[in-house]
Amino acid sequence: MNNRKITYVSLTVALAGFLFGFDTVVISGANLPIKELWDTSPLFHGMFIMSMALWGTVIGALFGGIPTDKIGRKKTLLWIGILYAASALGSALAQDPYIFSFFRFIGGLGVGASSVTAPTYLSEISPKEKRGSMVARYQFMIVFGILLAFFSNYLLKGVGGDMDWRFMLGVEAIPAVIYCFLVIQIPNSPRWLVLHNNDEDTAKKVLASLGITEVATAIQNIRISVASSESKGIFSGQYSYLLVLAFLIAFFNQLSGINFILYYAPEILERAGLGGKESLGNSISIGIVNLIFTLIGMYLIDRVGRKRLMLYGSLGYILSLCMVAYAFYSGAGSSFLLTFILVFIASHAIGQGAVIWVFISEIFPNKVRAMGQSWGSGTHWVFAAIITLLTPVFLDAEKGIFKENPWPIFAFFAGFMVLQLLFVLFMMPETKGKSLEQLEAELSKVNSLKEITT
Repeated sequence: MNNRKITYVSLTVALAGFLFGFDTVVISGANLPIKELWDTSPLFHGMFIMSMALWGTVIGALFGGIPTDKIGRKKTLLWIGILYAASALGSALAQDPYIFSFFRFIGGLGVGASSVTAPTYLSEISPKEKRGSMVARYQFMIVFGILLAFFSNYLLKGVGGDMDWRFMLGVEAIPAVIYCFLVIQIPNSPRWLVLHNNDEDTAKKVLASLGITEVATAIQNIRISVASSESKGIFSGQYSYLLVLAFLIAFFNQLSGINFILYYAPEILERAGLGGKESLGNSISIGIVNLIFTLIGMYLIDRVGRKRLMLYGSLGYILSLCMVAYAFYSGAGSSFLLTFILVFIASHAIGQGAVIWVFISEIFPNKVRAMGQSWGSGTHWVFAAIITLLTPVFLDAEKGIFKENPWPIFAFFAGFMVLQLLFVLFMMPETKGKSLEQLEAELSKVNSLKEITT
C-alpha cells in the first residue's frame, strides 16, 4: 500500500472537515457582539443569526448526494471549498443581519455537502482494515477546526474593538483557499469512476496509485456489487433498515445536545459565573478535550469496533448530562459544571463523534451510498438547526423560558441518551473489518431487528 499517497489524499479531503468545524463554531465568538450590535429579538437571533448556517447545512446535506454522484466526489469537494471562502468573506463584511444571514447560509451549504461527500470519498478509497480510522480523520479535522475556532476567537477578542467579530469570521477564508488548491490534485474516487462514469481503466490507475495490490479483484468486487443490486431508489423500501439505522444514529447525535453546548459554550459558562473573556478561554479547554478524545476514538475504532465506542459514549453522556443538570439546579459552581461539560465532550468525541460519519458511510450499498449519506447527514443537520433555532427562546437571559435556570434542558438531553443506549444495545450492527461490498451483501439480507443485532 502506498501509505504516503493515501495519507496525503485522505488528509486533503479531511480538510473539508476542518472548515466544517471552524465554520460551525466560529459563530460562538460572534454571538453576543452581534446580538448587541443589531439588537434583534431572541427568535430572530436564533432563526437568522445563529441557525441560518444550519438551514443551509440542511439543504447542502439533503441534496449533496446529487452533485456527489453526478459531477463526482472530487469536483463537489472543490465547490465546497469555494462556498466556505465566499461565506467567510461575505459574513465578515456584512452590514446588516439579512446580508450576514445570507452568507452564513452559503457556508452552511458547504458544511452540509461536506458531511455527505467527504465521508463517502474517504470510505471508497480506504482499505477495509483501516477504513474506520481513515474516515474518522474527517471527524478529527472537524474537532481540530472547532478547537482552532475557539482559539482564534480568544486571540481576536478585542483586536478590532466592537468589530472584532468580523475578524473572527473572515479569517476562515485563508484555509478555505488553501484547501481548494490542494483538492484539485487528488484523484477521483475509483468506485465513482466505475459506478457513475463507467471508467474502469482510470479506476484501476487510481487504485494502483493508492497502493492497492489486488486491483483486478477490487474492480471485480465493485462490478459484482453493482450487478447483484437492483436499480431501486433509496426510498423504495429495499433499504428501510439502513435508513432507520442512519436516521437514529444522526437523531441521537443531536439529541445529545452537542451542538447546543458547542455553539453556546461561552454563554453557558457565563451563566455559571465566568466572565466574557474567561468563558472564551474555557471554551478552548472544551476544544482541547474534544481533540484528545477524538484521537483516542480514532485509535480504537478499528480495534474495538464502532458499537463498543458508542456504548462507552452513551454511558458517559448519561452521567455527564445528569451532572450538568444537577450543577445548574443546585448551584454547584462553575468548576463542577465545567468538569462535567468536559466529561460530556470526551464522551461525545470517543463515541458519536468518532463513529457517526464512519458508520453512515459504510452501511449503504455502492449504488446509493451518496444518497444514503445525504439521508443520514440531512437528519443530523435538521435536528441541529431546530435545536439551535430554539435555544435562544429557552436560554435568553431576559426572555427565555429557562432564563432563571437551564437545568431542564440538560435533563431532557440525558433522557434521550438513555434511548441511545438502548439503540446501541439492541439495534446497531458492528461494521469493522469488512469491505464495503461484504457489508452490502450482509446488510441487504437483514429482514428483522433480530438479524440486525446478531
